[in-house]
Amino acid sequence: MDNNDILIRLRYALEIKNKEMAEIFKLGGVDVTVPEVIQILTKSDEESDDQIKCNNSMLDSFLNGFIIFKRGKQESKPGQPDAPESSIKKSANVNNLLLKKVKIALALTTEEMLDLFSQAGITVTKGELGALLRKEGHKNYKECGDKYARNFLKGLAIKYRG
Repeated sequence: MDNNDILIRLRYALEIKNKEMAEIFKLGGVDVTVPEVIQILTKSDEESDDQIKCNNSMLDSFLNGFIIFKRGKQESKPGQPDAPESSIKKSANVNNLLLKKVKIALALTTEEMLDLFSQAGITVTKGELGALLRKEGHKNYKECGDKYARNFLKGLAIKYRG
């Protein structure tokens, strides 16, 4: 599952409009116009030369913007840097990042996340979910595969679209 597919599925699940998508990108620090959003949301299997590929830093910016869009801008504490550092490294798994940041943006509890997975038809234990949400490098960290990310987005669609 590529980054464009993640954005397409997230947009569908949460019924985000193109204009809101552009606004979310802007909140995350990336200037994207509505026509560019449409090019990003073009399915990759369609033979289209005008599709804009969403790279990892662009997806990270969108997810950061999504948190701000849903929860508001966080006031910086004394001694803390103003701009959040990029969470994406070359080796970072975007699926783990997707789970973490959508959980923060929608203020989901662990129980609600487990419920989303079960609505999508897979069983995830609390321990597995905790491992997926851990920081990379932690001894209990588990890389999130496409199956988990796809089913999480499917569960979101079931919850928010009915």
